[in-house]
Amino acid sequence: MAKKAARKSGGKKRKASRKKEPVARQIRRWVTRAAMAVLGLVVALVLIYSVVNPPVTHTIWSEWRRLGKVEREWVPIEDMAPIMARSVVAAEDANFCLHWGFDVEAIRDALEDGGNRGASTITQQVVKNVFLWQGRSWVRKALETSITPVVEIFWSKQRILEVYLNVAETGNGVFGVEAAAQRYFNTSAAKLTSVQAARIAAILPSPRNRSVTDPTARTRRRAASILDGAATIRADGRADCFED
Repeated sequence: MAKKAARKSGGKKRKASRKKEPVARQIRRWVTRAAMAVLGLVVALVLIYSVVNPPVTHTIWSEWRRLGKVEREWVPIEDMAPIMARSVVAAEDANFCLHWGFDVEAIRDALEDGGNRGASTITQQVVKNVFLWQGRSWVRKALETSITPVVEIFWSKQRILEVYLNVAETGNGVFGVEAAAQRYFNTSAAKLTSVQAARIAAILPSPRNRSVTDPTARTRRRAASILDGAATIRADGRADCFED
C-alpha cells in the first residue's frame, strides 16, 4: 500500500510540475514546432516543384484578382528559343551558372552603391515569386535567404531558369515569356528573334513601367547591351549550365 501511495504521489508531482511549466518555455516549444512544420512544408514544396510546375503564385493570383484575368502559358525551356534564356540571364544574373544562389560580387557592388541597385539572383527571384510574395520587408528577405539554398540543392540550374521564364511578370497581367511573345510579337517563345528576346528581357524587372513594343531610348540601349551580354556568356561558358 505504501508503494502504491508513493507511486500515486510521484505521479501527482509530475503532473503538477508539467502544469507549472513556465509560459515562456511553452511558447518557445510551440514556436519551434511551428517553425519545423513550416520548414517541412517548404522542403516538401521545393521537392514537388522540382518536377511539377507551380500551378499559381501569389503575384499571379493577386493580379488575377485585380484585373479579373491574366495571360499565362507554361512551356518547357526546350520549347523556347535559346536566345531567350541567354538574354534573361545576361540581363538579370550574368553569373547564374557560377554561384549557388547568391552573387557575392553583386551584393558587394550594391552595398558600395548605397543599395541603389539590385543584387538578387534569378534563384532568389524564383523563390520570391513561387514561395513568397512581393514587397520589401525583413521577414520576406529572411525567408528568401533561407529558402534559396534549398532550391539550389534540389533543383537543377535549368529547372530554376525554366520556372523563372514561366512565372516572371512580363507585362501588366502578363506572366512568362510565352505569353509575352504572343502578346507583343504575335509569335511563340520558340520563334523569338534575338532582338525580340532582348526586348522582353530589357523590361525586367519593371515590366509595368517599361514597354516592349514602344521602348524608350534607354530601353533600346539596355536591349542592345543584353544582346552583347548574351553573346558573351555563350562564348565564355557562363551559359553552359542551362544549355545542352
